[in-house]
Amino acid sequence: MTSVEPPFKSKMTIYVVSCWILAAFGGLMFGYDIGISGGVTAMDDFLIKFFPKVHERKLHAKENNYCKYDDQLLQLFTSSLYLAALVASFGASKACTLFGRKPTILVASIFFMAGAAFSAAAEHRWMLIIGRILFGIGVGFGNEAVPLFLSEVAPVQHRGAVNILFQLFVTIGILIANLVNYGASMLHPYGWRVSLGLAGTPALVLFFGSMVITESPASLVERGRDDAGRTALQKIRGVDDVDAEYVQIKEACEQAKLIKHPFQKLMKRSSMPPLIIGILMQVFQQFTGINAIMFYAPVLFQTVGFKSNASLLSAVITGTVNVLSTFVSIYGVDKTGRRKLLLQASVQMFICQTTIGAILLVHLKTTGTLDQGLAAVVVVLVCLYVMCFAWSWGPLGWLIPSETFPIETRTAGFAFAVSSNMLFTFLIAQAFLSMLCHMRAFIFFFFSAWILAMGLFVIFLLPETKGVPIDVMTERVWKQHPVWKKFMGDEDEKRSREMA
Repeated sequence: MTSVEPPFKSKMTIYVVSCWILAAFGGLMFGYDIGISGGVTAMDDFLIKFFPKVHERKLHAKENNYCKYDDQLLQLFTSSLYLAALVASFGASKACTLFGRKPTILVASIFFMAGAAFSAAAEHRWMLIIGRILFGIGVGFGNEAVPLFLSEVAPVQHRGAVNILFQLFVTIGILIANLVNYGASMLHPYGWRVSLGLAGTPALVLFFGSMVITESPASLVERGRDDAGRTALQKIRGVDDVDAEYVQIKEACEQAKLIKHPFQKLMKRSSMPPLIIGILMQVFQQFTGINAIMFYAPVLFQTVGFKSNASLLSAVITGTVNVLSTFVSIYGVDKTGRRKLLLQASVQMFICQTTIGAILLVHLKTTGTLDQGLAAVVVVLVCLYVMCFAWSWGPLGWLIPSETFPIETRTAGFAFAVSSNMLFTFLIAQAFLSMLCHMRAFIFFFFSAWILAMGLFVIFLLPETKGVPIDVMTERVWKQHPVWKKFMGDEDEKRSREMA
């Protein structure tokens, strides 16, 4: 489904592009943390200081290939961030509504810088966990505010590409983290401190960037600052004639003012379609197995026989593939649409995961390593897998929930999407190494089954939102879909009668 109206007037300006890029540094923060965790947990100096038992198991001559990193506290180091982010996303939702997207982004950068300082200075496990929690609050606030900001300031014809800047910067952050880990692994005994401390750099850019960017027009109008909203809209569109778009934003905000309790409204039957889609996109994004790959790429490559530095280098290769492939999504999302990218990727990821599982099942025993040629094949398959994720479920997992909620439930609904993402990221991060230990190669078949379910979800339940203005999604998407239109009903008419 596409918009039947021409796009609102706009032109590209240096200022608006700067706003997009500076805000997208919130994604760089998130990505750097995803990438840094697995590399740090593979560093001997880090393990010796904080997890000596894991280090001993790693050095054991007859180590179990699948179980040498299975330690709940080690996994908690990675996953505690996501529990903190889960809780923080609801506070961030309230902050977005009361104070706006811009101050919420500022708060995200401050918490993330504090987390970097605390982690780099850690002397005890509890200090590491506190650092991760501070990181998590920063991620919760950033991941709530940045995608909403990008979707609200982007012109409709480029909304997909602009929002995907967030995911592009996530992938750049992962790649930078892999490069930092590769270099820091040679700095004994404090390389891990360098890796964790440098997380403050993208947060510092975001801190100053949050002072430069404009507030989103929708947020200003929603909070009663109509004149400031019109001025901001003119500034980001680069034209004076913004009447048509401003009227649409104004009408949407007037409707939103009738809703006093957005979280209660979100539980109504008519709010279920975007809520269900938003949550399921996050569940499926995580159960592709991507974060298992990205968190623990160095660990995974060590498992199949690469030495420590070689495994970190292999993770750099997958990180590069991740960045470059995201440009495919930026180019194609507003041309081919969301559904086609998701379906194509589901097929490719299913083939890659099942093939990796089959190779490990047949050739990787409890001890020993893979043949060098087969290990290289695994790296290639991981790259092909990361490639299609990067142009589909990665960026669209954030784009679709950020563009489908009406303004009255937008921050509340997106908070559920962000918290769902953090919850399932936590579950995967906390469970993956134990799952790898107990399920062994079958873990890849586990993720393959989820990928199959994802494809069916797209075919039957996911509507196309390409080209639809963000404030008319209900009329043009949900009320037209063969399944979701049954949820919409006549609540608007009931509310009108009650108010009469």
